[in-house]
Amino acid sequence: MPELSSLLSFLLVALVVIVVPGPSVVFVIGRAMILGTKGAVLSVWGNAAGVGAQILAVALGLGPWVSSFPGLFLVLKILGAGFLVYLGIQGIVHRKRFALSRDKPSASSTRKVLVDSAVVGITNAKTLIFFIATFPLFVTPESGSPVVQMLFLGGLFFVIGVANDMVWAVAAGRARTWLSTSSSRLEWVRLGGGVALIALGAYLGAYALGF
Repeated sequence: MPELSSLLSFLLVALVVIVVPGPSVVFVIGRAMILGTKGAVLSVWGNAAGVGAQILAVALGLGPWVSSFPGLFLVLKILGAGFLVYLGIQGIVHRKRFALSRDKPSASSTRKVLVDSAVVGITNAKTLIFFIATFPLFVTPESGSPVVQMLFLGGLFFVIGVANDMVWAVAAGRARTWLSTSSSRLEWVRLGGGVALIALGAYLGAYALGF
């Protein structure tokens, strides 16, 4: 376990990074507008699974290896941005069908939401960069295995991140429920969610390409 001073410093940094609304919050809100509260909550868990895979990869040394290949890292960024655009387009194209299904996802759609969100989480280059850059700063070899310490720090980030995203998911889902008293209005809400995801994907793609 990291030293107490390092642990408190990391918690402060993590809180600032997580609490200030960023791409993950926009993603969750967009999914809430398209899929409702249940879909947003599933998206949080799926995204968290992807982030958890990143934490494991960085702790085991795979994260720095990926970032050492600029071409591969750029592809990862573009794939993540492109997938967000794809999800946004799907939300817009199928907004009428979503409106009929309301908040009752089937087993197959539940799996799809989880898998789609996990892909978004694991291709989120911003969190990967954060883990690669910060984990070594708060690890003290004298306190034990660096891998265990990184996993511990990652676990703290994971818990705080999920809790924060859940708050946004439920809040956005309730707002969407309030706005969905008519099918036509719900379609517009879902359209807005799709546009938000497309805008987020476009922004991240442009950022990755240096625009």
